[in-house]
Amino acid sequence: MLAAVILTYNEERLVRDCLASVAWADKVIVFDSYSTDATVQIAEEMGAQVLQHPFQNYGAQRNAALETLAAEWILFVDADERATPDLADEVWSVLDRPERGWWAPRHNYIFGKLTLGAGWYPDYQLRLLHRASARYDPGRPVHEVVILDGEEGHLKNPLIHHNYETLQQFVAKQEKYTDFEAGIQFRAGRRPKPWTYITGPARQFWWRFVTLKGYGDGLHGLRLSALMAYYNAVMWRRVAKLWRSG
Repeated sequence: MLAAVILTYNEERLVRDCLASVAWADKVIVFDSYSTDATVQIAEEMGAQVLQHPFQNYGAQRNAALETLAAEWILFVDADERATPDLADEVWSVLDRPERGWWAPRHNYIFGKLTLGAGWYPDYQLRLLHRASARYDPGRPVHEVVILDGEEGHLKNPLIHHNYETLQQFVAKQEKYTDFEAGIQFRAGRRPKPWTYITGPARQFWWRFVTLKGYGDGLHGLRLSALMAYYNAVMWRRVAKLWRSG
């Protein structure tokens, strides 16, 4: 059995189209963190099974889904993602292969624009998992890492990801990510030097704009590269704050 699993919390605006895009799976599961909007109602109306589990972090939530469900294969799809018919056909075609996990590329739409540079493509995500062979690293609460018992493969057809519609959404998500990443750096014992606040963002900008070809997206790529450089500086300031308070 293949189960498509969607993690949700107050996703009433997005979940309907996401559910429709994975209706081809044997089972569709909405793994919800006790939404207070109409997410659960919409999911039930569309025939999805709803399971609720308190949210700790993304890795823990995905592990809870893997431990709770009985399907042989799990396809994780976020509420702001869409699975295309071509991806569906490809997923069905690989389930009998020996690989225990499959990476899917993503087409990221940021501020309404398909973004192919600055690290947003191919943006592979390990989302199709043989359930008994996979678990998420508990040390990575955000930007989760799968620990897979077996070989991996790469799908060709992308998930469609409606990533950030507005700058406000982008800022809100980066504020959350930088807190998580600062905690990871702190627990790893990494302490910023005085020059880190310059060299870190500079390296981040060069990596995004030049190495990952953000320049191919023109001013859009320049803007995204600069924003990510800025949040690298924010992250290191928060690491320093953790050291001072610790």
